[in-house]
Amino acid sequence: MFAKHRKLMLLALCLGGLALLAGCAATYTGIRYADLKVENKMSASIFLDPVPPDQRTVFVQVRNTSDKPFDLQPDIVAALTAKGFKVVQDPNKAHFWLQANVLSVGLTDESALEKASMAGFGGPIAGAAIGGVLGGSHAATGAVIGGVAAGAAEMISGAMVKVNTYAVITDIQLSERGKAPTSQTFKSSLKQGTGQTRISQQSASTSGMKKYQTRIISTARKTNLEWAEAYPALRRGIAQAIAGVM
Repeated sequence: MFAKHRKLMLLALCLGGLALLAGCAATYTGIRYADLKVENKMSASIFLDPVPPDQRTVFVQVRNTSDKPFDLQPDIVAALTAKGFKVVQDPNKAHFWLQANVLSVGLTDESALEKASMAGFGGPIAGAAIGGVLGGSHAATGAVIGGVAAGAAEMISGAMVKVNTYAVITDIQLSERGKAPTSQTFKSSLKQGTGQTRISQQSASTSGMKKYQTRIISTARKTNLEWAEAYPALRRGIAQAIAGVM
């Protein structure tokens, strides 16, 4: 009888300690991510040559091939105008062409962001992944108590406080009008159906524009963050990052 009461008391103490750990973890997480944090990272740096004021003209073209509405062009135009650029509608009258494509918009995790960033311009985008918080439980009881308690604390604190990360992946191509024609070669490999047959294509041409490409990974993170709050902050952040290259 005494042994049974002792086990019950030990269980109650463990549960109490677990609840305390969960509460502390939830409080720490809530404080750490209480303010909205927006970050923008480029996969590669771009360096443009300085130009005189009369050549600070740019043609802007923004597309969105994601499955969510994301109107980025007005913010980019405003950011470029604030830097002294004149945005023109005719690409033939612009010294620079700025072309952007919004590839992906939504909730994500660190693993998917790292893969998308390493892939660079035009590379594949990994889907968001959800991992478990508990490891295996085949070891001796004494060895796994700490690990299980920590894992359970994370689960409980996660239910109390949820940190959401929204991400936008944008491919950027900047073109600069050069003094001399620039030769360029296009190579492509097209797959036929589900078999192993492929068609290789190659063509050469001459252009008056020098082209640069990069990818921008933009994230917004906050406790219990909703898309309505993340959307304008992400738009401003991406526009400022793009304008910073010019």
